[in-house]
Amino acid sequence: MSIPRPEHPNPQFERENWLNLNGVWEFEIDNSKSGIDRKLYLADHLGGSITVPFCPESELSGVGTKDFMNAVWYRRSFVLDDSQLSGSVILHFGAADYETIVWLNGAEVGRHIGGYTSFEFDISSYVHSGENSVTVCVFDDVRAPYQPRGKQSELYYSHDCDYTRTTGIWQTVWLEFMPKNYIRSVKFYPDPENQKVTLIADLCGFGRLCAEVTYDGKPVGGGFGESHGGPLTIEIPLAEKHLWEVGKGRLYGVRLTFGGDEVKSYFGLRSVRLDSKKFLINEKSVFQRLVLDQGFYPDGIYTAPSEAALIRDIELSMALGFNGARLHQKVFEPRFLYHCDRLGYLVWGEYADWGFDHSDPANLGGFLNEWSEAVGRDFNHPAIIGWCPFNETWDYRGKPQDDRILETVYRFTKLLDPTRPCIDTSGHFHVATDIFDIHDYEQSPEVFRKKLVNFPSGDERAWNPFPDRQRYGGQPMFVSEYGGMRWNKSENSDAWGYGDAPKTEEEFLNRLKGLTDAIMDNPNIFGLCYTQLYDVEQEANGIYTYEREAKFDEDKMRKIREIFERKVGRE
Repeated sequence: MSIPRPEHPNPQFERENWLNLNGVWEFEIDNSKSGIDRKLYLADHLGGSITVPFCPESELSGVGTKDFMNAVWYRRSFVLDDSQLSGSVILHFGAADYETIVWLNGAEVGRHIGGYTSFEFDISSYVHSGENSVTVCVFDDVRAPYQPRGKQSELYYSHDCDYTRTTGIWQTVWLEFMPKNYIRSVKFYPDPENQKVTLIADLCGFGRLCAEVTYDGKPVGGGFGESHGGPLTIEIPLAEKHLWEVGKGRLYGVRLTFGGDEVKSYFGLRSVRLDSKKFLINEKSVFQRLVLDQGFYPDGIYTAPSEAALIRDIELSMALGFNGARLHQKVFEPRFLYHCDRLGYLVWGEYADWGFDHSDPANLGGFLNEWSEAVGRDFNHPAIIGWCPFNETWDYRGKPQDDRILETVYRFTKLLDPTRPCIDTSGHFHVATDIFDIHDYEQSPEVFRKKLVNFPSGDERAWNPFPDRQRYGGQPMFVSEYGGMRWNKSENSDAWGYGDAPKTEEEFLNRLKGLTDAIMDNPNIFGLCYTQLYDVEQEANGIYTYEREAKFDEDKMRKIREIFERKVGRE
């Protein structure tokens, strides 16, 4: 039987010696959460089956249960030989929502809390030659105030801009085999101005780390260092300078060896910084033409059915003249980010914070833990040009945000990654931020233009939608959500969108042009993000349908591209 999603899940850190565990697993829903008491981790079999890595809500999982599932159980066996047991055996999970417990051959090996980030366990002492069994239990409660849920519906049905939930495993599960001494992780710090890269590797054990850098297969640099374990820093001058730029993802290949361990990786030679009202990439001002991408799929929900589907979403966006995306309310999988890197596609790394009670500091510990995992895992992707841990921090069940939480998360993010800007909360309500962005779904181009023309001078209330809760501090600005025009190709009466929908295709195009020009004509705004690339379930404001079909004929799609490709003075 073919394995779903067979490709290596993380091209940023790839070993040859690995085993994909996707495919059919035994499966059982445990709504009473009594499975641990019933010792299901010792069971020889579970009652049903599921196709991993697809969540049980999805069609591709073979389960298709849309109701709330308080806990779900997984079980499968795999065979190892003596050669695979000669070193360390690591069990990886791309992501599982939300609290995961893992057993190997009946013994608990570890737990992880967080629904969006990757995690792993060293199972070397729990496995043996021959057949082994792994059992997984995942608890999930999207209504819990401490649990970020993103756009997963907290109601039984999907509604407005919340959609079908994702419970349990939703990214690839795999085994990795390596020596006892191995490379735990590596961070790259590219320096285009000085034509070099600095790497910091975290090593397990003693030995020499060697780094070989290539470009298009040709050696362009290298270095080595001796380690007694822990962090090791190597600075590598580059013989050739190839900048990572928009639409040109020029990637350097990296081969790391440490004793018998070998890891394949890559980096892009690029820098980002803010300069007054401009956003600079490699010291050149780049106007960001972004689109909102929520990472949902009709058949896989949170999980793309194939690698080709990941690539297609980027290509569909670029075909409309966009040069990047806000990856909205979801931590996207590394394989998607790799293709963004490869294609020179700008993205903002965001967290799925909706559902989290940002009024109570007691919830902060879990949030910081998973957010640090997200930033740490994706630090090396050149396509990620900024971080955004929160989005629209509306009052939580009538309680306003605690500003100390947003400021703490902002400062924490800057400690984790001082190389990128951070937006504390996209849209509102800003507390401490490198960029002041706004969300505005005004549907009249004339009214929209009158709002923006006053920025940054004049009455702040004209363009700041919430002057009583956030104040502009002179930061660079972009309009990170606008448009959202409902255009319902299926004529579904339940379709949702922002404001009054255009009545004709001509009205749609004229409104799109008017709204977009109002942003582009303001020399003090460095970018835009249109809502959105494709419909998601009942939300019908995409340029494509949920199935990624164009809503307009070729001529009108060309006109849409011309709107977004228009040159502006900040480039």
